[in-house]
Amino acid sequence: MQYLLSVLHDRLDLAPSDEMAAIDVFNDRLQADGHWVFAGGLGFPDTATIVDNRDGKPVLTDGPYVESKEYLAGFWVIEAADLDKALELATAGSKACNRRVEVRPFL
Repeated sequence: MQYLLSVLHDRLDLAPSDEMAAIDVFNDRLQADGHWVFAGGLGFPDTATIVDNRDGKPVLTDGPYVESKEYLAGFWVIEAADLDKALELATAGSKACNRRVEVRPFL
């Protein structure tokens, strides 16, 4: 089963070099153990654009879809046998990136 591990952040700064090194080690482990599907960091919230075309006339709005202290800073898509394994991996990911991580299964 695949899971989305969302990295939550509350400051507008990039990870320092020691955190980036720990993230690289975690990424290497995910790949070596066959859990890696895809991962990426995201631009800051002020780089977001919301597109709403529900009424057939697109409306584009600058900024994040929700005003919040926290934002989605990055993510991993992983393959895990079950939720327990996904939570174990998210725990290691949270330690590596020094941020909170939300775990959600793909439907």
